[in-house]
Amino acid sequence: MIAAIAKPTTRDRLIETARELFLRNGYTATGVAQILRVSDTRSGSLYFHFPTKEDLLLAVLDRYKELLWPEVMQPVFDRIDDPIERIFGVLDGYRQMLTATKCTLGCPIGNLALELSDSHPAARQKITENFDGWKAVIKQWLDDASGRFPEHTNTAELAAFVLTVMEGAMMQAKAHRSLDPFDSAVTQLREYVDRLLADGSDWTSPKQTINSSE
Repeated sequence: MIAAIAKPTTRDRLIETARELFLRNGYTATGVAQILRVSDTRSGSLYFHFPTKEDLLLAVLDRYKELLWPEVMQPVFDRIDDPIERIFGVLDGYRQMLTATKCTLGCPIGNLALELSDSHPAARQKITENFDGWKAVIKQWLDDASGRFPEHTNTAELAAFVLTVMEGAMMQAKAHRSLDPFDSAVTQLREYVDRLLADGSDWTSPKQTINSSE
């Protein structure tokens, strides 16, 4: 017998609706009336679960934290064995999202960080937690490959650098409505990581080149 699929609760429906609308329109531009209409929810139910719009925003940010592993990281983890390639697999997932949306949406956490960090301290904390969770997974994969890097490679800082590349690349892709900035940034990151892996020592030294005249 096929198990019945549980119907989303009103709370879950509100969170998922807000998550989609905040991503497409931004937090400020998304009105409570729009959330009610799209989620087919009465105002009393909304305010029972979320007394304020910011309470709903915080729940959305908590949902992103919950979904980080099952939606973003685990599919790559299950598909790719090499920890370094897993990182680039995650970046490819963001590229696929940019392709599917014609570079219109960007990273949902990055978007909210730019919009709300100065005006909503509680949301800023949740945004930071999302970023920290993302970096923690990337750091773990870098640690899994640590024997392949130069001895004193700081994997926490390298994970933060990967996040910086991803967020900046997505922001530029959104601004330009083009994959080119994203592809260029990831290519540069790939070359940097390849250099670390190839050298296994001092990455500041220039690469040796082969003199074609010799």
